[in-house]
Amino acid sequence: MRRFTTTGSCVATKHYMVDTSGKLDKIKALVDDELYFTITRARQYGKTTTLALLSKELRKEYICISMSFENAGQIMFESVEGFCQTFLWHAEKSLRRFYPEESKIWQDESVVDFNLLGEHLTRLCKCKKVVLIIDEIDRASNYRVFVMFLSMLRDKYLDRNLGEGATFHSVILSGVMDVKNLKTKMIVEGTYKIANGEGPGTSPWNIAADFDVDMSFHPSEIATMLKQYEEDHKTGMDVIAISEEIYKYTSGYPFMVSRICQHIDNKCNKDWTMGGIQAAVKIILEEKNTLFSDMSKNLENHADLRELVRKVLIDGVAAKFTTDDVCVDFGVMFGYFKNVGGQVAISNRIFELRMSNYFILRDVRTTKQITGVLKEDVVSMGKFDMALCLEKFATHYHRLFSHKDVAFLEQHGRLLFLSYLQPLINGTGFYHIESETRNTRRMDVVVDYGNDQFIIELKRWYGESAHNKAYEQLLGYMDAKNVSEGYLLTFDFSKKPKPHKPGWVEFGSKRIYDVIVR
Repeated sequence: MRRFTTTGSCVATKHYMVDTSGKLDKIKALVDDELYFTITRARQYGKTTTLALLSKELRKEYICISMSFENAGQIMFESVEGFCQTFLWHAEKSLRRFYPEESKIWQDESVVDFNLLGEHLTRLCKCKKVVLIIDEIDRASNYRVFVMFLSMLRDKYLDRNLGEGATFHSVILSGVMDVKNLKTKMIVEGTYKIANGEGPGTSPWNIAADFDVDMSFHPSEIATMLKQYEEDHKTGMDVIAISEEIYKYTSGYPFMVSRICQHIDNKCNKDWTMGGIQAAVKIILEEKNTLFSDMSKNLENHADLRELVRKVLIDGVAAKFTTDDVCVDFGVMFGYFKNVGGQVAISNRIFELRMSNYFILRDVRTTKQITGVLKEDVVSMGKFDMALCLEKFATHYHRLFSHKDVAFLEQHGRLLFLSYLQPLINGTGFYHIESETRNTRRMDVVVDYGNDQFIIELKRWYGESAHNKAYEQLLGYMDAKNVSEGYLLTFDFSKKPKPHKPGWVEFGSKRIYDVIVR
């Protein structure tokens, strides 16, 4: 019986897999056009599985050499000779299974530098279509010898295009980092010194074609995997609806798509409903894995990235999306950012939740928190009383923070509420921040608790007129979510705030619970 997996490569006979044939066709078209390119995507984005499937397809027409630097020994990068010999050994090993006769001619102990390696490749690739695939190139990203190897491949490519010698038909590199910027990165870090006559701006990989294939899983593609599962288990799930809901949380990030499915199958009693997806997401948010560990380390170690994420996620500041900005480019490389209407946005809802949790925990270490409210105070018979929850928050907020300066409150107000809310819903519900409505003036928080969903708009006080407009905005959002009740939590940072009593405000068949914290 097949299963879902989130470790290693997916194998069709063992695992449920998304049909990525459309993506593979687009990648193969680049190979057919004799292009050299890099598949640059974040960790656990399905690169290795894609390359395995691509290799299988390419072997129908090409001699395909596939290797990975993941477990390459240190000797490979210590010297030019070590690299050349190890590279040829990996090539021979790759060829041995499918082209045993071809593999015998690849290793040559006399190849001890890149000039000799280039001549050797010319002989091996003459009158043949040989495709080279190298995965996990980040392993080599700090070594000068790898830059030299890329330069050799570039020179051979340019000569081939001029009709001067043979080389690989196509070369595919795969990793997290874009090797076009590798040399510049190493010069900045001090691991690469410019040789005499060498231009500092010359990229060893400036021949690479753009790789524009969308590697994320769209709902229709997720559905192909769920249909396989449904054929085996006959759960009666609504495949289309479940696929779309999984996409809402993941934006098609391959690891998280598979992880949700894996948890529903193994830990959520095969509950293929919206509730089952929520339960799986809660498990993901609480677990430790390499992806989230790297996220915490990256936010902790890169202050500029951390500040940009906070501004976009918590403060609602509009940041222009341009990869010319090193910080934006960094976030894109890690898979944290996406381009939404020319502005930086967090790439998916699960990342938003995990990152907001990171900032909440960070805030807890530096800011006095609202405590004393127990889950039992706002939950009765399994039902969450959001109106009472907001009232208690306003009371405690006024007691603890009314003396604070405006700058402090503006920076910490939203996080204070989220840190107050989180333990009250933890274990039964969770929240997410709606990126479509978040800005410096408002933030919409959606709380799912059991079968109930609460829409809360967090807003700053800008006067009565703006407050009335906030009602209209929240009503519009309530209509979009098809709910009859909403909650408006306003932070009044004015020096002389007017008294306000929390209560329901009626709007036809809908109503809003209005709370102002002062």
